[in-house]
Amino acid sequence: MSELRITLDGSERVVPAGTTAGQALEADGRTVIAARVNGQLRDLEHPVAEGDTVEPVEIGSVDGRAIMRHSAAHVMAQAVQELHPEAKLGIGPPVENGFYYDFDVAEPFTPDDLKRIEKRMREIVKQGQRFSRRVVSDDEARAELAAEPYKLELIGLKGSASAEDGANVEVGAGELTIYDNLDAKSGDLRWKDLCRGPHLPTTRVIPAFKLMRTGGAYWRGSEKNPQLQRIYGTAWESRERQDEYLAMLAEAEKRDHRKLGAELDLFSFPPELGSGLPVFHPKGGIIRKEMEDYMRQRQLEAGYEFVNTPHLTKSSLFEISGHLPYYGEDMFPAFELDGVDYRVKPMNCPMHNLIFRARGRSYRELPLRLCEFGSVYRYEKSGVVHGLTRVRGMTQDDSHIYATKEQMGEEIKSLLQFVLSVLRDFGLREFYLELSTRDDSDKFIGDDADWEEATEALRQAALDSGLDLMDDPGGAAFYGPKISVQARDAIGRTWQLSTIQLDFNQPKRFGLEYQAADGTRQQPVMIHRALFGSVERFMGVLIEHYAGAMPPWLAPVQVVGVPIGDAHVPHLEKVAAALRAHGIRVEVDASSDRMQKKIRNAQKQKVPFMLLAGDDDVNADAVSFRYRDGEQKNGVSIPDAVDEIVKAVRERVQV
Repeated sequence: MSELRITLDGSERVVPAGTTAGQALEADGRTVIAARVNGQLRDLEHPVAEGDTVEPVEIGSVDGRAIMRHSAAHVMAQAVQELHPEAKLGIGPPVENGFYYDFDVAEPFTPDDLKRIEKRMREIVKQGQRFSRRVVSDDEARAELAAEPYKLELIGLKGSASAEDGANVEVGAGELTIYDNLDAKSGDLRWKDLCRGPHLPTTRVIPAFKLMRTGGAYWRGSEKNPQLQRIYGTAWESRERQDEYLAMLAEAEKRDHRKLGAELDLFSFPPELGSGLPVFHPKGGIIRKEMEDYMRQRQLEAGYEFVNTPHLTKSSLFEISGHLPYYGEDMFPAFELDGVDYRVKPMNCPMHNLIFRARGRSYRELPLRLCEFGSVYRYEKSGVVHGLTRVRGMTQDDSHIYATKEQMGEEIKSLLQFVLSVLRDFGLREFYLELSTRDDSDKFIGDDADWEEATEALRQAALDSGLDLMDDPGGAAFYGPKISVQARDAIGRTWQLSTIQLDFNQPKRFGLEYQAADGTRQQPVMIHRALFGSVERFMGVLIEHYAGAMPPWLAPVQVVGVPIGDAHVPHLEKVAAALRAHGIRVEVDASSDRMQKKIRNAQKQKVPFMLLAGDDDVNADAVSFRYRDGEQKNGVSIPDAVDEIVKAVRERVQV
């Protein structure tokens, strides 16, 4: 028998010809469920070849979970077609924390349908059906899947850049493959699907799954295509991990900023205005003002200069900047005024370029840091608009920094530390960074050398920060690479917040120049920076992070006075006046409600401090403290009470 040399665990091994990746790894098919062969994910049944490097893929790894979830999607699709034979298959990729599959059916799925589908899935999992890969020609695939119109369309897209939104799970460049679900005992075909794979060895390896919900989804993400019915599910490497995830979802539901926004009277979305256009009520306005005031203070201290730009502009401005051809679908339509096309602005950077260009600039002015709380408008599709975190009208805390190439590296490092410092002040503590770069697609503009230099400058700044760095190939803006700060909230979810983009292209397009020390005219580099991303989105993130219980400095009402009886109201009004003298937002509940109801009302409104007063407090010129967690401290003198509250607000502590 001939032999092969492969690399396993970093060392060379000799194995018999015909050895599979699973055999080489001595995989049990439950913990190690796939292999990475020469960097490519493969089934355990994949035969190894001379010189291959073989690595294990465990079910609990990022790749392992994706493989397991994609296998669960196949099981779900099989169950659907067994229960609904008329259902036509769309696509079924793994996604973060789960999977989905799209189906063309006459009627939307009901909750009872989901129960039956999940029950059938459990039967298929228990049967231990085997996933078996086979290579087919295009004609063979078309013949086998003649009854599946969406699969036939994907076959026509094989290797095309048009195969998007999960379609690459089904097809790709090179050979075309079908996965069969085979009976564990007889080997008979139970179901099949067009798929690139890889998959688990058998259905029995799916340890825990649950169907979550249904919804509509346009085929391949285009409103011009038919609307299919999408079933979402989740799957995990153990029941314990799934239980943790479901518990997190339950907690996330309690923290939903849309629900809390209504309960706390912070904001609303009047239907008369249109989707994705929020209005902020007085209490929500206080939070916004505190956020913006703090950012203005920090930016002024850091050498930023505030500017202001209009909400409208001629469309031609976005042709100069390059946004119109690359970003046009995300803009609101143009409208004509005096024979010229105008648009509401979707971003501030082109206008900031005009400010820079308005007069001659010297190297002595650089770095020039322009900033603005600018209102922008973006045409988000109705299906993705979501509370404050995905809106159509937003306020960007935008900054554009113009610097020399020599200043570029240190400016980015300093800027990254500034961004992290601000986010920490708002109570976020855990971060990692993502570096978004260009790929081979045609959506990027500019010279390769400029991109390489800009990418390396961002990468070095990210590495110097000491934070974990993840690569995001293809995720860059059309004009330059970016670093995004990913922050974890109180329940472990990740949010993309601040972004830093390095742009060599817009200064060229706008002809921006400064006079260098030697008298020559030089082109500056441009750094785009958003701290919050948008004020609206960041406010939504903070509401969910704090479950609506904002830290005292951000709370709309910081103190509520709760009198035991009407006779104690004047005493608390005196305390309130002392607090207001220090800028504290305080109310005294002089309503006819009983004291316990007043306390419950303040708790529901998540007020940081309650000050109670009865006869003993009046006689001692004191108050009784009650905190959000129910702890109480009696007999606190008025000066001490005022000092404690003022200190908590000024030091931005969480109570």
